[in-house]
Amino acid sequence: MGKPVPDWLADALADPGEKHGRLAVVGLAAEGMVGRGGFALSSAAFSDGDELDPCFTAAEEDAVAPPLEWTAPPPGAHELALIVEDPDAPGEDPFCHWLVWGLPAQRAQLLEGEVPPRVGKNSFGNSEWLLPDPPTGDEPHEYVFQLFALDLPLTLMPGASREDLIAAMDGHVLAVAMLTGTFAREEGEDFDWEEHEGEDAG
Repeated sequence: MGKPVPDWLADALADPGEKHGRLAVVGLAAEGMVGRGGFALSSAAFSDGDELDPCFTAAEEDAVAPPLEWTAPPPGAHELALIVEDPDAPGEDPFCHWLVWGLPAQRAQLLEGEVPPRVGKNSFGNSEWLLPDPPTGDEPHEYVFQLFALDLPLTLMPGASREDLIAAMDGHVLAVAMLTGTFAREEGEDFDWEEHEGEDAG
């Protein structure tokens, strides 16, 4: 399922496995692109590989997207795009939690709960941050934030699908910055994966 995890991506992940071969970055990036030119993604709310605070997940009411900040991308970048995916979810594609583009190709940030300029459809078909909500009892799921520096501005309108965004980005990625958060559901209603199996993950 998915592509094999290339060595360059495995080196950028704390705990690489076959599941990571389904991430968007595998098809869009290549060796030397992760962290190119010092391009980096971070959050004031969690470090790479750390657990997400419940306030960013379905465990709390009124939860919002976490804050993010990034360094300047390499020269030649015109726009940044963000794809957040859960490779631990079942299905052909990873579960898509956030599609964002139109971000400035410079050092900048998204504040906690901030609505980005252009947002596409997550795996529920909504144009917003899809709150992490893995089944109770599962091992912690990973939520991989993939920030792409692109060599051209995208013309996609808000509400585009994951498939549309990936197609528009294909061949135009200059650099990638990555950040992973984890979350395990301890109590509450489980997400019914079977009910949504076969849904368009875009």
